[in-house]
Amino acid sequence: MKFFKAALFIFLMLATSGVFAQTSAELKRRRDKLNDELEQLNREYDETKNNKRVSLKQLNILKAQINLREEKITNINAEVRNLDNQISESNNTVHNLQTQLDQLKKDYAGMVLFAYRNQSAYNKLMFIFAAKDFNQAYRRLKYLQQFGAYRERQAGYIQGTQKDLHIKIVELDKDKKQKSDLLQSQEKEKQELGKAKNNQVKVISNLSKHQGELKRLQRDVQKRLARNKQEILNAIRREVEEAKRKAEAEERERARIAAAKAKAENREVVAPTKKAITSKSSNSEILNSTPEAAKLSNDFLGNKGRLPWPVATGQLVHGFGTYTDAEGIRNDNTGYEIRTNTGAPVRAVFEGEVKTVMDISGSFLVVINHGEYFTAYQNLKTVNVSKGQKVSTKQTIGTVALDPATGDATTIFTLSKGTTFVDPRLWLAPN
Repeated sequence: MKFFKAALFIFLMLATSGVFAQTSAELKRRRDKLNDELEQLNREYDETKNNKRVSLKQLNILKAQINLREEKITNINAEVRNLDNQISESNNTVHNLQTQLDQLKKDYAGMVLFAYRNQSAYNKLMFIFAAKDFNQAYRRLKYLQQFGAYRERQAGYIQGTQKDLHIKIVELDKDKKQKSDLLQSQEKEKQELGKAKNNQVKVISNLSKHQGELKRLQRDVQKRLARNKQEILNAIRREVEEAKRKAEAEERERARIAAAKAKAENREVVAPTKKAITSKSSNSEILNSTPEAAKLSNDFLGNKGRLPWPVATGQLVHGFGTYTDAEGIRNDNTGYEIRTNTGAPVRAVFEGEVKTVMDISGSFLVVINHGEYFTAYQNLKTVNVSKGQKVSTKQTIGTVALDPATGDATTIFTLSKGTTFVDPRLWLAPN
């Protein structure tokens, strides 16, 4: 029974370690991805440093570096906490294995002493013949036979426990070494983060000398973003009106057919059971007025949190909501501003129908309808789709353009339910 409890405990400890190991692997993959992105940013930053004139692009690279380093430090903290849990579990396992091993050795020593005292054939025979009757003699004989086999099993248990103990001690030492390496890496990242922030201050100071030009570029960007936002809303409103007109026309046609049939059958016209679209109907009711649109909306909603990113690789520059630039300029972002590679393809995050393709200040805007949901893709250099075209998930709709203010390859992705913009973070899969 003692051995069974020990084996069960060891199994549970190993199973728990498996869960930690899986989490550790995920954290390590994320750390490796962050390292790759930081290396790419470092190369780009070195290229900008060769330019005599400090640019907004250099500042944006520094911002991206700072964000990635802060995320990497957070990731390392999670890895360290995970290792602390593993080390604690391993310490408990080692302690319990050592206790079990000591008990097994103690029990085995008692058996050896008993065997030593009864090692002669004479003593064994006397033990059997001293029985009160035949049944007791038989039981004593079987006991002696089983005793030898039990000693062998106990010796095997001791060897197995010693092996498990050695494995856990090796794992424990490995975890401690890994934790030490992570803490060193964390300290290095903190130092690099401090350097990046100092460089950011210097760049901002240099940019302040060109404040007039900077503000002009920012105003141009803000105007373009405001126009993009207005065009997105216009496209959605047009779609709502179009869906409303179609629903009303279908309702009138159904009423006409019903009235004609009732007249032919000389009976009273029965009011339709289906709810009619009226001026008081919500956008959701209007946009989902057809079975096809309702199904597409449900499918889109069913993929919440699993939608692919609009670019295969990229870094989030600004998320959803209001933020203030390091230059002190306040911005209201209705989606995700994503920095990616020059000329990178931009893709639809879900199947739908293209509703708008428009050139705004030298770059394209594409709006796609997914039932009552809409996605928009801004700052495209080229487009591969046209209005009214059906698109599939991950289908390329164009290529990203360079931001005129920063020189970065940046696209802005927005998602809305009707005319209400929502945070893409809740919808896109982890990048």
